[in-house]
Amino acid sequence: MSDKVVTRFAPSPTGYLHIGGARTALFNWLYARHTGGVMLLRIEDTDRERSTEGATAAILDGLKWLGLDWDGEPVSQFARAARHREVAEELVRTGRAYHCYATPAELEEMREKARAEGRPPRYDGRWRDRDPSEAPAGARPAIRIKAPQEGETLVRDRVQGDVRFPNKDLDDFIILRSDGNPTYMHAVVVDDHDMGVTHIIRGDDHLTNAARQTVIYEAMGWDVPVMAHIPLIHGPDGAKLSKRHGALGVEAYRAMGYLPEALRNYLARLGWSHGDDEVMSTEDMVRWFEIEDVNRGAARFDYAKLEALNGLYMRRSDDAALLDRFLATLPFIEERGAIPAAPTEQHKAMLLAALPGLKERAKTLVELADSAQYLFVSRPLSLDEKAAQILDAEARGTIAALLPELESLAEWTAASTEGAVRAFAERTGLKLGRIAQPLRAALTGRSTSPGVFDVIAVLGREESLARLRDQIAA
Repeated sequence: MSDKVVTRFAPSPTGYLHIGGARTALFNWLYARHTGGVMLLRIEDTDRERSTEGATAAILDGLKWLGLDWDGEPVSQFARAARHREVAEELVRTGRAYHCYATPAELEEMREKARAEGRPPRYDGRWRDRDPSEAPAGARPAIRIKAPQEGETLVRDRVQGDVRFPNKDLDDFIILRSDGNPTYMHAVVVDDHDMGVTHIIRGDDHLTNAARQTVIYEAMGWDVPVMAHIPLIHGPDGAKLSKRHGALGVEAYRAMGYLPEALRNYLARLGWSHGDDEVMSTEDMVRWFEIEDVNRGAARFDYAKLEALNGLYMRRSDDAALLDRFLATLPFIEERGAIPAAPTEQHKAMLLAALPGLKERAKTLVELADSAQYLFVSRPLSLDEKAAQILDAEARGTIAALLPELESLAEWTAASTEGAVRAFAERTGLKLGRIAQPLRAALTGRSTSPGVFDVIAVLGREESLARLRDQIAA
């Protein structure tokens, strides 16, 4: 076996890159980078009815968005079918596998008998030692592995520990179907061996497969890779993760406004930890990641934690970098309201100026888009219900009295406008809130926004005064 660590991520292209698959890819990527090894990508596209090019593209896109790169070109499992057949035939030649001519009716009879006797259905080995000359004329055989019938198969697992499987439970499973197509169980072993994979890191739903795959490795005299079966992700209620919990494709998290680095950090903490560290840079994760530190118990997905972490990443982001990420995400956000998918340069400049205030309140880029609506709405503004209540006749009168003071300002900044409003409040005996709230409602159409004087500065003199005059005249 190679000294260099070789991991692999091997998704089936039957849909998007779901969140559990993304975490498996991340753990493979982290371990490869931690050890100075490589991560390969294999597309397990042998299910021709369900595999699509669109799904393959979506998986690659999801990995790229998450910042998980792979080494070399992606390998197509389907394209390697001839090699899978070659290995199956070699196992027959060496006496480690055999041709099985059992008919579908015979197999169904075996299953019925097992059910009636309360046993799990197993192939009864009827063609294991028979001479192929007894085969029915014209019948096309499947190829079955000669699994050991006594003792046990040991899987030494870096996460689960030593797991023992009684060989009587493994049966002589099919490695090549009668139509010449390899089974998943067989194709995976041949591919992993040929690709030089040294470490298999995957979900613990594959743990029973590991025993059968070990049988194939040993039949071929190949080294068995190091196995690490990581627990699945569960919902907050402890049930297996479903769509109602958040078992969505990675692209859905992009559309919900999560930053890839925040999602990466969150996924790394699902089942793996490094002391009490919650917030980790990618460099930290690569430096600290050890597969033995993955927990055996299922991790629970928690949207509130993901949102809080994402908000933290947004607040820590450089404004220009966050703007770039926001603009790149805009086309994927369905609820972007008045914000166009491609804002003008003027609007980009306004967004950049507004970001310090916007990112303090938002936990996702969708919330950021919602808070930034005031920059894009056209005059006269339509008011939401609370803003309309705030802007009663008395409030409009207050704005009308304040307007000349703002119009006369020589300098238009957050500080100068705040100074003018505070001086007006002192002179009239009004509390600052009684002036700031109507100003916010008139300028944004809402009752909540970033600091009102920041809003005034970002909108600029002309737009701010025009919006205030609109409301006085309403």
